Amino acid sequence: MSYNISIVLDKRRAKENGKFPVKLRVYSKSGNSKKVKLYSLDIDLTNDEFETIWINAENKNLRGSNNETRLKLQAIETRANNEAKEMTVFDFAKFETKLFRKSSDKNNVKYHFDLVIQKNRDNNKIGTAESYRCTLNSLAKFSKLKKKCEVEKLTFDMITVDWLKEYQNFMIANGKSYTTVAIYTRTLRVVFNNAIEDNDIIKDNYPFGKNKYKIPRTKKVKKALNSIQLKTLFDVEVLNDNEQQARDFWFFSYASNGMNFKDIALLKYSDIKDEKFSYYRAKTFDKTAEKTEIVIYLTDFTKGIISKYGNKSKTGFVFNIISSKDTAEKQYKKIKNFTRLINDHIKRIAKRNDLPNDISTYWARHSFATNSLRKGASMEFISEALNHSDLSVTKNYFAGFEDEAKKEFANSLLDF
Repeated sequence: MSYNISIVLDKRRAKENGKFPVKLRVYSKSGNSKKVKLYSLDIDLTNDEFETIWINAENKNLRGSNNETRLKLQAIETRANNEAKEMTVFDFAKFETKLFRKSSDKNNVKYHFDLVIQKNRDNNKIGTAESYRCTLNSLAKFSKLKKKCEVEKLTFDMITVDWLKEYQNFMIANGKSYTTVAIYTRTLRVVFNNAIEDNDIIKDNYPFGKNKYKIPRTKKVKKALNSIQLKTLFDVEVLNDNEQQARDFWFFSYASNGMNFKDIALLKYSDIKDEKFSYYRAKTFDKTAEKTEIVIYLTDFTKGIISKYGNKSKTGFVFNIISSKDTAEKQYKKIKNFTRLINDHIKRIAKRNDLPNDISTYWARHSFATNSLRKGASMEFISEALNHSDLSVTKNYFAGFEDEAKKEFANSLLDF
């Protein structure tokens, strides 16, 4: 791709003062495609003034405001060319973002976080945007309290290996887990990589990797109910409609191969055909080029849940959790609130019945995986049912077999 940048006088229409606007002209050619854009510079000149100040380059005797205007235009043209040169492939959107930002934004952490947050919001990835926002808030708190630096002034070169170690200690001291530290520092690493890729910072300042800061690696806690606990939860007496709904939807997820609650909310009547329904997992849909359709066969139980809670018109979304009229942000909030409601009431049930107090919607997926294995399903079958990319991901889902199963197996070894 080739490009050409120049300062021009836009003489298509004179202003009331009889002058014309000076503009930055950017021409780009890629293959058979050509594109020209003009950017206003908030400078107006007559044709003679433009000739004197800009066209006649040999004129070195400019004074006063004329010289100031020439220097300003030179600085704009130089910066525009420098920004364009730094791009591997010229892109108007990126060029505009870089040209019209403050010069200090290149090295500013908050600026780059705001970019990725806005990009995710524009793509309706509200959950991802929220994750970046939470990380930025955490970094801002540490930077202000421990480094006496407002986040607006936090730059990439300030974030060293020692800075990250201090941040980690600060998080742990304030009751955060190593898992949370890992999530936030991985998010920060992505923002670092974005800034490097955009040629806004140099790789020498990168604080992650070998012989540098290492993001904590934590072993996922395996959270699954065993068969006895599942039966207890299924048969337990509920005290109100909210508890009934919590248990019903928890087991709908469990019986639907550990279906994520966001996917339950997004399920439509048009997805249901011939005693089964199919969907694409929202969490991984944009992460893979190959889209894998998940098929779930209906049972009497899952049919009953759809009949009980499904909307009566039997059109659009199956459950009245979100509406097609909702914005992406409103849908995100509604799904989050619904999931919180289920978690609150499933915990109340668990507490009364000696079940794990930290049970949540997340446990339904792990319980499906673990109990499927205990019932003889192959790892390959479960991996496909969970829509995992490979078996190693599936293995992380399994809570070890309960002691009774291990004893039974040990005793059977000599049962020839």
